[in-house]
Amino acid sequence: MGLNREGFERLLREKGLKVTAQRTAVLSALSREADSHLTAEEIYELVKVKSPEIGLATVYRTIQLLLELKIIDRIYLDDGYVRYELGHVYEDEDSHHHHHLICVKCGRVMSFQGDLLEEFEKRMEEKTGFQIQDHDVKLYGYCTDCLQKENV
Repeated sequence: MGLNREGFERLLREKGLKVTAQRTAVLSALSREADSHLTAEEIYELVKVKSPEIGLATVYRTIQLLLELKIIDRIYLDDGYVRYELGHVYEDEDSHHHHHLICVKCGRVMSFQGDLLEEFEKRMEEKTGFQIQDHDVKLYGYCTDCLQKENV
């Protein structure tokens, strides 16, 4: 998932956007913390380390723009926060997109790759005529750390 600055700039230009320090900084923060599923405030805290002049409102506007252009995705992990991650454009071409495993004990969130629902989606479309655009899978259980603590 790691795109460099040149990759971000190319992506912004392809979407018809000006390359700004703020946009590049938000994308860089999301790339560096790809497995963290960041809130807007967490993105802001990461960005202001290198760009202390940036405001929270600018980060929010940048996030909104990147969402509209489908460069980043909004996710809800049932913890009361809206979180963001790089969009599907950064994933392997062989994979539809990734899903999330959520530990019900410690709250740890892990991503996993794979399109396990491709055949199901196809059958549902054929059966109902409904054209599926996307899906979101969250599986709840216990992470290996919590399982080991329970067995000790």
